[in-house]
Amino acid sequence: MSQLEADVATKAKLLVVLLAFAWGLNWVAAAIALREMSPWSLRVAGCGLGAITLFAAAYLTGYSLRVPRGEAKHVMVTGFFNVASFQILSSFAQLSGATSRAIIITYSMPIWATLLSRLMLGERLDGVRMLAFSLCVAGLAILVWPLFVDGFPPTVYYSLACAVGWAFATVYMKWVKATIEPLANAAWQLLFGFLFIAVGTFVFEGVPHLWPLQTETVLAILFVGVFGVGLAHFLWWAIVGRLPTTTASIGALLVPVVGVTASMIMLHEHPTTPDIIGFVLIFVAAACVLLQPGGRRPEPRA
Repeated sequence: MSQLEADVATKAKLLVVLLAFAWGLNWVAAAIALREMSPWSLRVAGCGLGAITLFAAAYLTGYSLRVPRGEAKHVMVTGFFNVASFQILSSFAQLSGATSRAIIITYSMPIWATLLSRLMLGERLDGVRMLAFSLCVAGLAILVWPLFVDGFPPTVYYSLACAVGWAFATVYMKWVKATIEPLANAAWQLLFGFLFIAVGTFVFEGVPHLWPLQTETVLAILFVGVFGVGLAHFLWWAIVGRLPTTTASIGALLVPVVGVTASMIMLHEHPTTPDIIGFVLIFVAAACVLLQPGGRRPEPRA
């Protein structure tokens, strides 16, 4: 490897860490904003800012945002599941339960992507994937079983729906053999996702409540939109173009670690013993899938 290549790889690894903090802290910022805003209003503002940020970044860096003929409908489908439904469901998950728990369950996504790949793409489940699935099921069972003692907590269903929707969007784009460039895909997904959320807001809530807001809430919205959605998407595609799949995937694995730790420090949450055990098992399961040779990279996540 030349010195130039080594420098590029080193910078990309630093971007992995930055990305993990952008995505991980995004959950905490959303939790802070949700103290004053509804999920619909927050996501209208956050996705709108994120789309503007990503389109501006693409324009300034000269990336092409062209959508191949016939693929706009596929980007709309993934924009609905990967952006709109994820953003709204994750917000309701945070409102109905601990943010740290929502993060842990949501980041079981690689396992559901593996199963959907078997069903939709015919990819075989090897020993590593079967082990990962078993660990994930065990982790989820340990985590959610105590919660069902007092009823059926909505946060579990919202978080699982986030994970499955994210996984479906990831596998769907491979199933339709989409050829759109990754950065263009992310930008248009954000725009379509924003439009879906905007329509949902007017249907279920009316005019979004965006003002007046406390300074803390405004700063949280800016972080969610500019850093957690826009910049994070841009960083992800910059990373995957410079690093091997395995190294880039570490960024996805670091997100729940940063998110859960930040929730404990900044939101004063205290994960229970089942939460911690479930987190470890799900994390190991995701690592088995993401870090094995030829492992699948997840779609970018806000």
